[in-house]
Amino acid sequence: MAHFSVCVYCGSRFGADPAYRDAAEEMGRALAAQNWRLVYGAGDVGLMGAVATATQQSGGETFGVIPIHLMKREVGKRDLSSFIVTENMHERKKVMYMNSDAIVVLPGGAGSMDEFFEVLTWRQLGLHEKPIILLNTNGYWTPLVDLMKHIVDQEFADANVLDFVELIDTVPEAIQRLKQSDV
Repeated sequence: MAHFSVCVYCGSRFGADPAYRDAAEEMGRALAAQNWRLVYGAGDVGLMGAVATATQQSGGETFGVIPIHLMKREVGKRDLSSFIVTENMHERKKVMYMNSDAIVVLPGGAGSMDEFFEVLTWRQLGLHEKPIILLNTNGYWTPLVDLMKHIVDQEFADANVLDFVELIDTVPEAIQRLKQSDV
């Protein structure tokens, strides 16, 4: 059993840039190579499916959590090491968070941003100290960080909120950062 678990938030689509899928697959292989468990949304579509399949194909452990109403839409991936079905999105996010030691956000849409902002808010409130990494594949998350800087500039958040998020460009750099937390 893996001793360190990384929650990966990412899109249920592949996105416009093939680099997003490549990074998701690279992340899955890297997690398995470190003997770290993937915790994710249990879908078998888009980047979610890519990261999980790559983790599995590399011999890694997978822990998927999906709400009942998304079983068909996200094609619940039932061949995972652990497959949890929740009643709703709130419970899904809580179970994913509670079963992880770090968070990595790959490119994604509104759902990925919802998950990101929830763990960021919890960090801001002092509820956890887990690392939160935005994997900035080809600059995908740069506009989001710019928005966060704008929020700070407009005094809707303290500058330290920017310290709770790490913008990292490549999977190897993200893995290096996560190794600092896996002690």
